[in-house]
Amino acid sequence: MEYHADRDSYICRNGRELTVTNERRSKTASGYVSVKTYYRSPDCTGCPYKTECIKGNNCKTPMEKRNRVLMVSKTMSQKRAEDLERITSEYGTMLRMNRSIQAEGSFADVKEDMNFRRYLYRGKANALAESILLAMGRNINKLHCKIQTGRTWSHLFSLKTA
Repeated sequence: MEYHADRDSYICRNGRELTVTNERRSKTASGYVSVKTYYRSPDCTGCPYKTECIKGNNCKTPMEKRNRVLMVSKTMSQKRAEDLERITSEYGTMLRMNRSIQAEGSFADVKEDMNFRRYLYRGKANALAESILLAMGRNINKLHCKIQTGRTWSHLFSLKTA
Protein backbone atom coordinates (compact mmCIF):
# COMPACT_ATOMS: atom_id res chain seq x y z
CA MET A 1 0.00 0.00 0.00
CA GLU A 2 1.14 3.48 -0.81
CA TYR A 3 0.93 6.16 1.90
CA HIS A 4 0.10 9.82 1.19
CA ALA A 5 1.19 11.98 4.12
CA ASP A 6 -0.52 15.16 2.89
CA ARG A 7 -3.98 13.49 2.94
CA ASP A 8 -3.14 10.97 5.69
CA SER A 9 -4.47 8.10 3.61
CA TYR A 10 -3.36 4.90 1.90
CA ILE A 11 -3.98 3.85 -1.70
CA CYS A 12 -4.65 0.14 -2.23
CA ARG A 13 -3.48 -1.98 -5.15
CA ASN A 14 -6.73 -1.36 -7.01
CA GLY A 15 -6.37 2.43 -6.64
CA ARG A 16 -8.98 2.92 -3.93
CA GLU A 17 -8.32 5.27 -1.03
CA LEU A 18 -8.33 4.13 2.60
CA THR A 19 -9.14 7.07 4.87
CA VAL A 20 -8.83 7.51 8.64
CA THR A 21 -11.87 6.33 10.55
CA ASN A 22 -10.67 6.47 14.15
CA GLU A 23 -7.74 6.22 16.55
CA ARG A 24 -7.54 3.85 19.49
CA ARG A 25 -5.26 4.00 22.48
CA SER A 26 -4.30 0.82 24.29
CA LYS A 27 -2.19 0.42 27.39
CA THR A 28 0.06 -2.61 27.88
CA ALA A 29 0.72 -4.35 31.19
CA SER A 30 4.03 -2.47 31.49
CA GLY A 31 2.25 0.89 31.12
CA TYR A 32 3.17 1.76 27.51
CA VAL A 33 0.36 3.55 25.66
CA SER A 34 0.20 2.77 21.95
CA VAL A 35 -1.93 4.73 19.50
CA LYS A 36 -3.24 2.87 16.46
CA THR A 37 -4.84 4.68 13.54
CA TYR A 38 -7.54 2.77 11.66
CA TYR A 39 -7.88 3.25 7.92
CA ARG A 40 -10.93 1.89 6.09
CA SER A 41 -11.92 1.59 2.48
CA PRO A 42 -15.47 2.86 1.93
CA ASP A 43 -16.34 0.23 -0.67
CA CYS A 44 -14.46 -2.87 -1.86
CA THR A 45 -17.22 -4.44 -3.95
CA GLY A 46 -16.05 -5.74 -7.31
CA CYS A 47 -12.35 -5.52 -6.43
CA PRO A 48 -10.32 -8.31 -8.12
CA TYR A 49 -7.73 -8.32 -5.28
CA LYS A 50 -10.28 -8.58 -2.46
CA THR A 51 -9.51 -12.19 -1.42
CA GLU A 52 -5.76 -11.48 -1.37
CA CYS A 53 -6.13 -8.14 0.40
CA ILE A 54 -8.63 -8.97 3.16
CA LYS A 55 -7.31 -11.45 5.71
CA GLY A 56 -9.22 -13.57 8.21
CA ASN A 57 -11.37 -16.45 7.06
CA ASN A 58 -13.05 -16.98 10.44
CA CYS A 59 -15.28 -13.91 10.12
CA LYS A 60 -19.06 -14.42 10.09
CA THR A 61 -19.55 -11.59 7.58
CA PRO A 62 -19.38 -12.94 4.01
CA MET A 63 -16.45 -11.81 1.85
CA GLU A 64 -18.74 -9.86 -0.50
CA LYS A 65 -19.83 -7.50 2.31
CA ARG A 66 -16.41 -6.97 3.88
CA ASN A 67 -14.16 -3.92 3.37
CA ARG A 68 -10.43 -3.49 3.93
CA VAL A 69 -9.41 -2.19 7.38
CA LEU A 70 -5.79 -1.28 8.07
CA MET A 71 -4.35 -0.64 11.56
CA VAL A 72 -1.17 1.46 11.69
CA SER A 73 0.89 2.67 14.63
CA LYS A 74 2.59 5.82 13.36
CA THR A 75 5.08 5.84 16.25
CA MET A 76 6.07 2.25 15.48
CA SER A 77 6.52 3.06 11.78
CA GLN A 78 8.71 6.04 12.63
CA LYS A 79 10.85 4.05 15.09
CA ARG A 80 11.18 1.18 12.59
CA ALA A 81 12.46 3.58 9.91
CA GLU A 82 14.98 5.08 12.35
CA ASP A 83 16.18 1.60 13.37
CA LEU A 84 16.54 0.50 9.76
CA GLU A 85 18.62 3.59 9.03
CA ARG A 86 20.83 2.87 12.05
CA ILE A 87 21.26 -0.83 11.24
CA THR A 88 22.13 -0.26 7.58
CA SER A 89 24.65 2.51 8.31
CA GLU A 90 28.36 1.69 8.13
CA TYR A 91 28.71 1.66 11.92
CA GLY A 92 25.61 -0.54 12.29
CA THR A 93 26.96 -3.00 9.73
CA MET A 94 30.24 -3.14 11.62
CA LEU A 95 28.43 -3.80 14.92
CA ARG A 96 26.35 -6.60 13.35
CA MET A 97 29.44 -8.20 11.87
CA ASN A 98 31.31 -8.02 15.19
CA ARG A 99 28.37 -9.45 17.09
CA SER A 100 28.30 -12.51 14.85
CA ILE A 101 32.07 -12.93 15.14
CA GLN A 102 32.38 -12.37 18.88
CA ALA A 103 29.24 -14.02 20.28
CA GLU A 104 29.23 -17.12 18.10
CA GLY A 105 33.00 -17.35 18.23
CA SER A 106 33.00 -17.30 22.03
CA PHE A 107 30.47 -20.11 22.21
CA ALA A 108 32.47 -22.18 19.72
CA ASP A 109 35.75 -21.49 21.55
CA VAL A 110 34.31 -22.57 24.88
CA LYS A 111 33.03 -25.80 23.38
CA GLU A 112 35.98 -26.69 21.17
CA ASP A 113 39.12 -25.05 22.56
CA MET A 114 38.27 -25.27 26.24
CA ASN A 115 36.68 -28.72 25.80
CA PHE A 116 33.49 -27.79 27.68
CA ARG A 117 30.76 -30.38 27.11
CA ARG A 118 28.65 -30.37 30.29
CA TYR A 119 28.52 -29.10 33.85
CA LEU A 120 30.37 -31.31 36.28
CA TYR A 121 28.51 -30.33 39.47
CA ARG A 122 24.83 -30.35 40.38
CA GLY A 123 22.72 -27.44 41.55
CA LYS A 124 22.19 -23.85 40.44
CA ALA A 125 24.91 -22.39 42.63
CA ASN A 126 27.54 -24.85 41.42
CA ALA A 127 26.53 -24.43 37.76
CA LEU A 128 26.71 -20.65 38.18
CA ALA A 129 30.16 -20.90 39.80
CA GLU A 130 31.38 -23.15 36.99
CA SER A 131 29.98 -20.75 34.36
CA ILE A 132 31.71 -17.78 36.00
CA LEU A 133 35.03 -19.63 36.14
CA LEU A 134 34.62 -20.64 32.50
CA ALA A 135 33.86 -17.03 31.49
CA MET A 136 36.85 -15.74 33.44
CA GLY A 137 39.11 -18.27 31.75
CA ARG A 138 37.70 -17.31 28.34
CA ASN A 139 38.27 -13.60 29.02
CA ILE A 140 41.87 -14.23 30.14
CA ASN A 141 42.53 -16.24 26.96
CA LYS A 142 40.97 -13.46 24.88
CA LEU A 143 43.06 -10.76 26.59
CA HIS A 144 46.23 -12.83 26.11
CA CYS A 145 45.47 -13.19 22.39
CA LYS A 146 44.82 -9.43 22.06
CA ILE A 147 48.11 -8.58 23.80
CA GLN A 148 50.02 -11.00 21.56
CA THR A 149 48.53 -9.56 18.33
CA GLY A 150 48.81 -5.90 19.42
CA ARG A 151 45.06 -5.15 19.39
CA THR A 152 44.77 -4.18 23.05
CA TRP A 153 42.73 -0.99 22.59
CA SER A 154 40.57 -2.04 19.64
CA HIS A 155 37.22 -3.57 20.55
CA LEU A 156 35.74 -4.00 17.08
CA PHE A 157 36.99 -5.62 13.91
CA SER A 158 36.88 -3.25 10.94
CA LEU A 159 34.92 -3.98 7.78
CA LYS A 160 36.84 -5.29 4.82
CA THR A 161 36.41 -3.34 1.60
CA ALA A 162 35.86 -5.29 -1.59
